[in-house]
This record gives sequence, structure tokens and C-alpha cells, in this order.
Amino acid sequence: MTKRSVTKTTTPAGPVLGTRALNRATLARQLLLSRSPMSAKAAVEHLVGLQAQNVKPPYYALAARLDGFAPEELSRLMADREVVRIVTLRSTIHTHTADDCLTLRPLVQPARDREINTFRKGLAGVDLDRLAALARDLVEAEPRTMGQLREALLAEWPDADPQALSVAARCRLPLVQVTPRGLWGRSGQVALTTAEHWLGRPAEPAPAPDATVLRYLGAFGPASVKDMQTWSGLTRLRDAFERLRPGLVTFRDEKGTELFDLPDAPRPDPGTPAPPRFLPEFDNLLLSHADRTRVVPPEHRGRTWQGNLAHSALLVDGFLAGVWRLEPDALVIEPFGGLSKAQREEVTAEGERMLRVLHGESSYDIRFGTVRKR
Repeated sequence: MTKRSVTKTTTPAGPVLGTRALNRATLARQLLLSRSPMSAKAAVEHLVGLQAQNVKPPYYALAARLDGFAPEELSRLMADREVVRIVTLRSTIHTHTADDCLTLRPLVQPARDREINTFRKGLAGVDLDRLAALARDLVEAEPRTMGQLREALLAEWPDADPQALSVAARCRLPLVQVTPRGLWGRSGQVALTTAEHWLGRPAEPAPAPDATVLRYLGAFGPASVKDMQTWSGLTRLRDAFERLRPGLVTFRDEKGTELFDLPDAPRPDPGTPAPPRFLPEFDNLLLSHADRTRVVPPEHRGRTWQGNLAHSALLVDGFLAGVWRLEPDALVIEPFGGLSKAQREEVTAEGERMLRVLHGESSYDIRFGTVRKR
């Protein structure tokens, strides 16, 4: 009889953290279990940036997390060039501190280079180094819209795909959106220049990922290697975690996945109360783990999306429980399931607070829409 070799799979060592334990730990890191007194700038730094595909989400994100926040605080930081809007993590626009802009963008540059490769067909015959140099000269002479930049690049490479040219420029250069774009209560088209030109100092050399791993765990942990890769858009981060392992603690989730964490990071009791929170569309809490069940119950997966439209998210008891929108005269809340009387009162009180902080000059009703079905 021929013996078969059997490959043994080993389960990572460490205590098991259930879904509620992971939820409460992540909410604590995200400043969502209780509001923090820290400044807006300190919060943007602690959270390693805020998703900012649109102008308003960073303001809603901070209103949900900070005690005493006023939208003018973040707007002033942006006007003073202490925070900026730039494509970084997951190839999406984030609001970062100036320091993080100049270090995180070089860190995620390999992901931006991979993005260019998907447009190679439309870039046949295009010298990417020359494209980057030409684009830099253009946007540093004066901020340009993407349409203006694309038109200028097409004059040099008329046979190239226009979208591919603009993607290549955005990927090769750290392009920030200049104000008034991003300011609270102001409007402005997207005009771009380089981070170095806008901030008046050069970018830092691409750092090793180790320090960013520690910051990610501080804001999103406990987390797996795949979780951080999902958050950052980078690959092959296992080596960094292994280098850091001696100074970290490890756990397992209920599926057996190994989770890393900072030894002294908060891991509250799973029974700790979690107040309702109104989060903007694309909030990083919902996008920064490979396994999102710590915040998004499996039955609600994908329910903050409808085609290309992303809805703002409502948390109840720490978990995704509905969506909301601001209409001209009302805050409309659409839960995914029935809410108890006490929960409706808590959600209403939180909604009233959010409206006072961000829209105190206007009057809104608060309405509960019908339970949103799949």
C-alpha cells in the first residue's frame, strides 16, 4: 500500500476574539465608541487619513468622532495647507496631514505603478518619464484641471488614449487638489498641482512599511496581514508583520485567521455600549478590512451601495444598521430592520447632534423612512 503524505494545517496560536470583541476594539481605535477631545489635525493623523472621494465626507467623519468639532476647524487646516486631498490608499482620494501626504504617497507608489500597467494599451509609444516631467511643469506653473492637463498631454501624444494619459499623470505624480476645493461651505472645481509645490517642501523617500503597520493597527486593529493589504492597496506585507511580531500580540478571529495588535491598544469588553453614529459614504471604518463582519453583518453586506451610488451609513450598537441622507428639509433615516423605541430615541438624539454641529444655521426635520429591504 502506498502511503499518502498528509499536509498538516496549523491554526495560529492566541486567544480568540469574537465579532463583538473585534467590533468594540475597532470602534475604540476609530474614536467611535466615545468621542475624543483631540483636535481635527490630530484625529486625521491618528486615523491615517480620511476617505474623501467627495468634499463633505471628512467633515461628517470627524463630527461623528470628535467632541467639540466644528467644520471650520478642518476647513482652516485645509486653507492653511496643513491637510490636503490626494490620491493615496486604494487609489482613492484621502484627506491627509501634510506630513502623511509626503510619506504615505511614496509608500503606496508601487500600487500606483501597477495601476498604470492596466492602461498600457492606451499608452503605446508614450514615454512615461517625459509625461511625468511635462505634467509636473504644467501643474506647477499653475494648477490645472484634469481636463486641461489631459488636453495638453494629448497635444504631445495625439494617438494615446486620453483617459490613460490622465491616469498616468495622476499615478506618476503626487497631485493634490488645491483650495477652495474641499473647504466647508465653498465650491470649486478640482484643480491640481504637485504636493511638493503646494506644501513648499520635497516628498520623503519611500519608507519601509513597518511604521505604517503600527499606525494601521493603532487605528484599525486587531487586524490580519490581508486586512492591512486591503486598507493600503499594497501587497506582500507579511515580512513587515513578521519583523514586528516580537513587539506585537496575536489573536485569532472565529474563523482562525491570525490577528496582530499593539500590546497596549484598547480592547474593550464586548458588552461595552456603542452609541449610534452617522457616518459618511466611503467611511474608512467600512472599507479597511478584508473581513468586514466586525462592522458589517453578513446579511447587510453590500447594502450601502446601489449601482454606482454609495449611501451614508448608520451604526446602531456598533454595527451597520441602515443608511441615511440629508434632503433639503429633513434628515431621512432608513434602517435595515426594526429599531426598538430606545434605539429610535438614541438615533434621533445623535441625528440632532450631527445637524447642530454641521448644519446649525438650517432647520431640518428627522424622519424615519420605511425599513429598507434588499
